[in-house]
Amino acid sequence: MEKDPSFNVLGSALADCSTAPMTGFFRNGACDTCAADQGSHTVCAVMTDEFLAFSKYVGNDLSTPRPEYGFPGLKAGDGWCLCASRFLQAHEEGCAPQVNLHATHVRALEIVSIDILREYAVGTSAG
Repeated sequence: MEKDPSFNVLGSALADCSTAPMTGFFRNGACDTCAADQGSHTVCAVMTDEFLAFSKYVGNDLSTPRPEYGFPGLKAGDGWCLCASRFLQAHEEGCAPQVNLHATHVRALEIVSIDILREYAVGTSAG
C-alpha cells in the first residue's frame, strides 16, 4: 500500500499524531492515508471523556483495552487518528474532540471543512 503525500490541512509537512498509543492507518504514529484506508483515518483527535463515551455509544469502543490487538484503550488526552466521518458525526452531535491541525492529513478536508476543524484546534497556532 502506497501512502498518499503527507501534508496536513495547513499545507505543511504532516506531524506525528501519537506514538503512545501508536496510531494511524499504518500504525506509524501519523494520520497518513492511502486508497485502502476506506475510513479516512485522517483527523488527529485529542481524546476527551465525552467523545470516548459518544464513540462507545455509537459502536466503536475506543476506551476498553484490547490486548489481543495490541490496543491499550484510549483515555482523555491521548492522540488518535480518527475517521473523518466519525469526527464530523461527533461535531454534529456536539461532542467532537479537540484536533491537532498539524497532524491532521489534508485528505480530511474531503469530508470535514477547515472551518469546522479550526473550531476544535488545540493550542493557539490554529494556522
